[in-house]
Amino acid sequence: MADDLSFAAAYLDEARRSFRGYKRLADGALAQVDDRGFFHVPDPESNSLAMLVKHISGNLRSRWTDFLTSDGEKPDRDRDQEFIITSANTRDDLMRRWEAAFATTFETLQNLTPDDFAKTIYIRSEPHTIIQAINRSLNHISSHIGQIQFAAKLIQSTNWKTLSVPRGKSAEYNATKPEDRKIKAPTKG
Repeated sequence: MADDLSFAAAYLDEARRSFRGYKRLADGALAQVDDRGFFHVPDPESNSLAMLVKHISGNLRSRWTDFLTSDGEKPDRDRDQEFIITSANTRDDLMRRWEAAFATTFETLQNLTPDDFAKTIYIRSEPHTIIQAINRSLNHISSHIGQIQFAAKLIQSTNWKTLSVPRGKSAEYNATKPEDRKIKAPTKG
């Protein structure tokens, strides 16, 4: 039992770190793009950065609100509307939703304990273990945050500031001490 609790505690720490890291990558990419780029839809089958922010926000709010006590697909969520941008969806509004959704996620993760791992979580009425529910959320946002990074990089082109080890700099990066390897995300200018 002690090993199970140790695993659960370590897993929760890693999940918290992963969510923070994915948010940091997305924030760094979004900070590099102006409003025109934020709302740009490359083609009818693609999502703008604004749509991705709106969708991730809606998904996280739904999944992480009352995580242990209610279905992760909340009745007030309208997923299809998350891919429609209206005049009411300003960048500031969407980013407020983004911050609130991640705050809910972080607060819920912080309040989970190893004892919670015995509970069953439901998403769209389907039972999930805590690990399955957390992995499902992490996998979902990681794919969309990869889309955010890719789209922002395309929009920024040669003005893109890398959020990871720059090309041609791997040896230099590897030669630094691990504590000095923090890559600073650009801030919105």
